[in-house]
Amino acid sequence: MIVTLSRQYGAGGSEVARRVAAALDWRVVDNEMVEQVAARAGLPWADVAEREERVPSFAERLARTLAASAPELFAARVPGGTVPKLQETDLVRITETVVAEVAAKGRVVLVGRAAPAVLARDRDSLHVQLVAPRPYRIKAAAERLGVDPANAAGIVDETDSMRARYLRQYYRRDWYDPVNYHMVLNSGLLGLDGVTEVIVGEACRRGWSDHKHVSGKKT
Repeated sequence: MIVTLSRQYGAGGSEVARRVAAALDWRVVDNEMVEQVAARAGLPWADVAEREERVPSFAERLARTLAASAPELFAARVPGGTVPKLQETDLVRITETVVAEVAAKGRVVLVGRAAPAVLARDRDSLHVQLVAPRPYRIKAAAERLGVDPANAAGIVDETDSMRARYLRQYYRRDWYDPVNYHMVLNSGLLGLDGVTEVIVGEACRRGWSDHKHVSGKKT
């Protein structure tokens, strides 16, 4: 049982994931996934974490961590014990391995990482995409990052473009196609509480929780 949450930048994906996980009494895996891998590798979080998800930088950091914790995923090291430079296709495979490992444990809300494509054949998955009007997302990004709206707009557009490119290039999927998800929810119109309630309600309808919930909160 797993909920995957894809999201447009600034739509509140991380906060919604946290609320859904709390309501279901599950765990949430967002940037925490990198932290868990870093802990397994014995590396400090600061060496592998990047607050904003950018596919190349995230994958490069994740690869360095996994090179220490799971060397069998890599080709032989070059003299001196360093990791050879990896192609993005290698990094995609490594990321898929981590996503599958997280999903196998179940009862988790997993944010991003192309999880709907990686777990497309998993019948115990609920795939959700979170969207919101662009002005809403620009405002949220500006407040979160402490930048002016013009800079926030650039970050919003660039991040969404990279996420769409990643899905298109490696999974031949249109990131914006609603058919790839069980539900597409607008946080700008429903609010974070409303979005959370819909997701938790569907999880409960499937029998994934013994609790009754109102607006995403236990009662």
